[in-house]
Amino acid sequence: MEDYLKIADRTLRSRLILGTARYPNPETMLESIAASGTEMVTVAVRRYNLQDQSSESILGLLRSGAFHVLPNTAGCYTAREAVLLAELAREALETNWIKLEVIGDDETLMPDVMELLKAASQLVSLGFTVLPYTSDDPVTARKLADMGCAAVMPLGAPIGSGGGIRNPANITIIRELVSVPVLIDAGIGTASHAALAMELGADGILLNTAISCAEHPSQMARAMKWAVEAGRAAFLAGRIPERLMAERSSPIGGMIHA
Repeated sequence: MEDYLKIADRTLRSRLILGTARYPNPETMLESIAASGTEMVTVAVRRYNLQDQSSESILGLLRSGAFHVLPNTAGCYTAREAVLLAELAREALETNWIKLEVIGDDETLMPDVMELLKAASQLVSLGFTVLPYTSDDPVTARKLADMGCAAVMPLGAPIGSGGGIRNPANITIIRELVSVPVLIDAGIGTASHAALAMELGADGILLNTAISCAEHPSQMARAMKWAVEAGRAAFLAGRIPERLMAERSSPIGGMIHA
C-alpha cells in the first residue's frame, strides 16, 4: 500500500521538502535535490528574481526538473510584508501556495506569533494555500489549522541551529490536536533528527542547512531521504511501549533447570 503525503489538493510521494539556499553552487544544489528524492522545493521570494525563469536561472533549473516550487516569505517581520510578498509570488509564479514566515527578531529567527496569525488569516481569506512556519506551541498550531492553513510547520529547534527536536512532547501534542499535516520546519541537523521527527508522528520535514552546509551535501541528502522513510515506517509499525524494567523476550516455560 502506497503511503503518500497529501497537502491540500497535492499528493506527494516524498515526505521530504528542501530549501534552496546556501549551496556552494547550483550544480551541488540540483545534485542534492535529486539525491533526496524530494518533489517540492522552497525558494525565498526576496532572494530570487521571480521574473527571470530562463533555463539558466535557479527557477528555470528547478522547473525543468518538474519540482513543485513553493515560494516562501523569508525575511518578513510583519504581516503586511508577508502578504505583499505572497501576492507578488502568486503573480510571478502562478501559484496560490505559500510557505509563510514572519520572523520576530534577527537573533533567534523565531516566529512572531501575533503577526504570523494575522498574516495567515489574511492569506487564507485571499485564497492562498498557506503553510506557516510556527513555534512548537500547540495552541498556536491549532489556531493556524482552525483558520484554514493547509498544514502547520512547527520548528524542531531554531533555524540553522542543527539542534534537532528540542521539545518532542510538544510535537506529539500538536500531532494529536490538528487534523492537517504537521511538517517539521527548522532545526534538523542530521539523519537521526529526521528519523525522530517522523517517529513522533510528523507527516513530513522541510530542511535546508543540514544538507546545503554539509561537507558532502548530496550524501547527506540521501541520508535524510532514508531517515525520513525509516522514521515514517517505524511510526506506522507502532513501537513497543517504554518500560522502566526489563521484560523477557523469550518464554521461561519448559526451560531446563540445573
